[in-house]
Amino acid sequence: MEKKSGLKKILSIRGMGGALTAFVGLIIIYVAFGIINPMVFSKNNNMNLLRSMSKYLLIGIGQSYVMITGNIDLSLGSMVGMSAMISATLMTLGINPFVAILVSLAACMAIGVINGFLVGKYRLPPFIATLGTMFVARGVAYLVNGNRNTDAIASGIGKDSADAFQNFFYYGTTLGIYNTFWIAIVIFIVFFFILSKTRTGRHIYAIGSNIDAAKLSAVNVVTTTIKTYLVSSFCGCVVGLILCGQAGMGNMEAGNMYEMYGVAAGVIGGVSPLGGTGLLLGVLAGASMWQTLENGLNMIGAQVGIQRIVIGVIVVLAVLLDVVVRGGAKKPKKTAKE
Repeated sequence: MEKKSGLKKILSIRGMGGALTAFVGLIIIYVAFGIINPMVFSKNNNMNLLRSMSKYLLIGIGQSYVMITGNIDLSLGSMVGMSAMISATLMTLGINPFVAILVSLAACMAIGVINGFLVGKYRLPPFIATLGTMFVARGVAYLVNGNRNTDAIASGIGKDSADAFQNFFYYGTTLGIYNTFWIAIVIFIVFFFILSKTRTGRHIYAIGSNIDAAKLSAVNVVTTTIKTYLVSSFCGCVVGLILCGQAGMGNMEAGNMYEMYGVAAGVIGGVSPLGGTGLLLGVLAGASMWQTLENGLNMIGAQVGIQRIVIGVIVVLAVLLDVVVRGGAKKPKKTAKE
């Protein structure tokens, strides 16, 4: 057998092509915007770019875990809002921030378990199952503080504790870079390892590639599906805490449309919404590309509507490319006789 070169080995990794394409696109877009407006290259802008990108990266990780199994999580954005509201409400009541974080995490994980059971065990279409839990999570976000946004968290836990919470999740820096970025990178590394180096990761890809074959290979589809939705819930919870830290209060509409931001970060980075393909490296590139586009278009004065149109077109093209590539791969090769 002919040995593959190092480059061919890298490119043969499923999802690597999409990831590399996204990284190349990211570099081109960043340089192009920087030429138009040199302020794009400024240290302050790059710092804010990394911090803003981190939210998209976390949402993208959660949504991509689910998408690789061929499913989707529409409740992700609502869990962001639920996390922000629960944690903020508890802190305004004087509850220790650590306890507030644990309660928020437990609530989000409960939604993740429900999603996993509905989709994995009872075979409900993921669109319908997570649409239902999306409304449930958003309803909890509204009810937890009596259908109103919370007061400042400092009103309950005091200024020092509130500053510590906000600095940890949003305003503080470590080694000159915002903590939000470090939180996202640590979570990225952990889930990258799980997806690429563990049996759970192999099972996730197996379900997305062919669920019937996965069952015949003794893959526990229910447990694995639940795990992917738990990853999504965890990421949603963390983003909710970040938004709470950013605002210093809870907003009932926090996380609105974030589930779609997660889809966009994933598909731009080469994660297939059809399942079975994708790398978290691609999600990192996709989230960075998304935020760079948003930031660059804003820096050159483009209207918000234009920003959304450009990003929407890129998402559609990314999915279209995936469909075309898959269609070409499935075509049988012609034999010599043919």
